Amino acid sequence: MKLRKLEVKDIPYMLEWMHDEEITKYLKFAFNKATKESQEVFIKNSYTTENIHLAIVDDNDEYLGTISLKNINYLDLNGEYAICLRKKALGTDIAKKATYEILKIAFNDLKLKRVYLNVVSKNVRAWKFYEKMGFIYEGESKEAIMINKELENLKWYRVLKEEFAKWEVEDD
Repeated sequence: MKLRKLEVKDIPYMLEWMHDEEITKYLKFAFNKATKESQEVFIKNSYTTENIHLAIVDDNDEYLGTISLKNINYLDLNGEYAICLRKKALGTDIAKKATYEILKIAFNDLKLKRVYLNVVSKNVRAWKFYEKMGFIYEGESKEAIMINKELENLKWYRVLKEEFAKWEVEDD
């Protein structure tokens, strides 16, 4: 597993998870409307000072998912974490390893002090993963986000640089 910049060759695999209702049911954006053209634009803008979206790939350079640091704020030294995987990568250690790698980028390369995320409360699989990784639960916003015409609650998590320094993740 490694992280690299997104490439046009990743688009068919990106569209695979984006059009998978089981994968996207707790996500705000209408990923089912994503097209080859919309993803070409996304890839073109996927690596800026404010947003870093990287491909998670296997040893054969096959795209397995996208991991991101979004809304990077260099004044407040924080950024928002996000990850989404293709179905074939679920249940593997890929998310764990990729999360560790992007947090190393956040804290070591970008010199951020805090990385946060939010997740729909009903997305139990996701928030259990975040807690297992070591993200700290900060609270819940009630009826905070509209998904499929229903207001959903959001759980908020964070990891500070000094907390991350204590994480133990096996490197390949």
